[in-house]
Amino acid sequence: MDLDDLNHFKQLDTLNMLGEIDGLPDQLKSAWELGQTQQLPDAKNIQRVVIAGMGGSAIGADLVAASVSSSCSVPIIVHRDYGLPSFARGKETLFVASSHSGNTEETLDSFDAALKNDCTIVAIATGGELAKRAKEKNIPVWTFNHSGQPRAAVGFSYGLLFALLARLNLIPDLSKDLMDAVNEMKKSQEHIRADVPAAANPAKREAGQLMGRWVTVFGAGILAPVARRIKTQLNEVAKAAANFEFLPEANHNTLAGTINPEEVLMPHTMNLFLRAPSDHPRNRKRLDLTKQAFMLEGLNTDFLDARGDSPLAHMWTMILFGDYMAYYLSMAYGVDPTPIEALSNFKEAMKR
Repeated sequence: MDLDDLNHFKQLDTLNMLGEIDGLPDQLKSAWELGQTQQLPDAKNIQRVVIAGMGGSAIGADLVAASVSSSCSVPIIVHRDYGLPSFARGKETLFVASSHSGNTEETLDSFDAALKNDCTIVAIATGGELAKRAKEKNIPVWTFNHSGQPRAAVGFSYGLLFALLARLNLIPDLSKDLMDAVNEMKKSQEHIRADVPAAANPAKREAGQLMGRWVTVFGAGILAPVARRIKTQLNEVAKAAANFEFLPEANHNTLAGTINPEEVLMPHTMNLFLRAPSDHPRNRKRLDLTKQAFMLEGLNTDFLDARGDSPLAHMWTMILFGDYMAYYLSMAYGVDPTPIEALSNFKEAMKR
């Protein structure tokens, strides 16, 4: 497939996923601004934050937790399941139910558990059953308008949570860093937008390297949840096989799995290592040495480098690069990037 054939893009991309990716910097900015106007809960002496969500809603929570790990005054736990852990109880627990549709069954079940446990609660959704239940209980509901796929609303799922923590004084004012990240994303787009030819477009060239290969994305520190995000974008946008690994954990197990089966690993895999100037020096060394070890085994590897001058800019420019890369891979495979028939069919089976 010619990754410079924009007319063919339009034929494949029936619901304009490219437009969603192009608009991600402005979406992040809008989410932060929207978060400044929403109702706050009556929160006093918060000791822990538990964020319940799945898929695109949960990844926003992962990104927030990573980006404030060195500045948040309380622990943040991301909960991807039914119910709640036993420690999530009492007004000292800030519980946030995050569901794009408002109808995610696991999140609704966690919301009901938080009610029983008398937590301090906030709901974030476009509407649905979650918004309905929260309004019935006079619980603050932070609603936003987005009609696309949850994975295309990562700016909302992140920006609203980020604003909530800031307004509750659980993190310092990082608004300047956030705006800098938005500006760096827009600068980055000058190199990776669809109208930039493949010869000068690193996201298109990287997508070409992923064709026909099972991808593993490695990340450390603030880029660890970005590795997960890129993996899920490759799954849902390109309908491609992928997984993610965190460093330094991968050096204690995954590094040993570079030998068998040789006939699969050497020609049919690609290992992407995410780097940022804000990496811990020891993790940077681990990234370099891990990539080197994979190369010495004859495996395909590459570095992806974040842009900008702050950890938030590093995180968000890498997210944006991954989104474009996954989109171009979907074009290369000739698949519509928006519909996710496998997940829709599974949800229907669960209902039955």
